[in-house]
Amino acid sequence: MFRSRAGWGIAGGVLFLAALLAVLLFAMGLWKWFVRLTAPALVDLPGGGWTAGAVLGLLSVAGWAGGTWFSSPERNRNRDRGRQRPARAGLAIGGAVCWTVAFGAPMYVLGALPGRNCRSGATMCAYIPGTGSAFLSYAATAALLGGLWYRRRGTVTAARRAEERARMRRLRKKGKGRSRAARSS
Repeated sequence: MFRSRAGWGIAGGVLFLAALLAVLLFAMGLWKWFVRLTAPALVDLPGGGWTAGAVLGLLSVAGWAGGTWFSSPERNRNRDRGRQRPARAGLAIGGAVCWTVAFGAPMYVLGALPGRNCRSGATMCAYIPGTGSAFLSYAATAALLGGLWYRRRGTVTAARRAEERARMRRLRKKGKGRSRAARSS
């Protein structure tokens, strides 16, 4: 009896994974179709592919900054679970939107480039003029702004930690620092 249940469970798991793979492949194909349909209009805007890549790079860095802000530990503390459900849901939705923007922009740029294993005559595989420069512009913008933002974030965090250490030092001088139980652990 146990063996037949295990077999049905394995078969169900395999079918579930196959269905999940089918949905994933369909979503990727739909995304590629959307990108290949809209990319020519995007690179035809004033400034061409360079501007489009820079805007997508800016969106990617802004999404990353927003995603790290929404998912930072300071905003996700478990003080009173019952009262903060709407706030936590808002943080989760905001984080999901920001991370989607952060990862959607490079996926858009990469989707606009021609595929590796495509027939050159197919419309979905044809080279779209301006996508190479958009990719270079995206990479330069995202690397430069991302590096600057990362460095700024590290500096702000280090300053906040130094301020907290100084505050704890002042409290310990007055005898109001951590309790004995907190110090022992």
